Amino acid sequence: MSPFVSLFQRLFDETSAARADFVAIPLIGRAVSGDAPKDLYLAFLQEAYHHVRHTCPLLCLAAAKTRDPVYRDALMRYVEEERGHDEWILADIAALGGDAEAARRSQPGRACRLMVAYAYYAIEWISPYAMLGMVHVLEGMSAQFAGQAATTLAQKFGDAGSGQGFLYLSSHGSLDQEHTAFFQQLVDNLDRTAAPPIIDTAIMMYGLYGDIFRELERRGEAMRHAA
Repeated sequence: MSPFVSLFQRLFDETSAARADFVAIPLIGRAVSGDAPKDLYLAFLQEAYHHVRHTCPLLCLAAAKTRDPVYRDALMRYVEEERGHDEWILADIAALGGDAEAARRSQPGRACRLMVAYAYYAIEWISPYAMLGMVHVLEGMSAQFAGQAATTLAQKFGDAGSGQGFLYLSSHGSLDQEHTAFFQQLVDNLDRTAAPPIIDTAIMMYGLYGDIFRELERRGEAMRHAA
């Protein structure tokens, strides 16, 4: 690897195969094109709630574990920006006729549990920089797909123009584009020893986050067969 390649570019290059596998998940394409039923979107929101509610605790854990003051400050900035986003998801569920309180009380699926558990493990036992691998995947994929999915699904469900039920997706589509620029600047100013845990965690997260959509895809198949 050339010493002149930025850490962010290295991260992007070395995760390309994992990213391609994620993008190829059929449900991703269906959501972006608007070809997903409301029940499945509500199921997605419920899983999103269960991992998003861990975002601030994970950021705080990484901040507590790191000895890098610049990284710690960046993490605390993320905490302030991410605070309350789990409640946005519950509001979206309610706006689309779902039971937000039932979603709050529900248990996440297997894939979601594994993704969240791995994030805690990686930060605690591998490196606090591992958090950036998760951020790279979740925010990068949101910036790429969330805004378009919100638009097409709103049109499909007859809610275009109201924004009701799509605050989480639409806000993350735009907000995460801003975060991506901040993320790149942050990563490129880290010591290069931070690269391995960030890259390794990102590869793991593409697979683990992808498994949430694969699990939802199987749930959608079951819904169709039951109809």
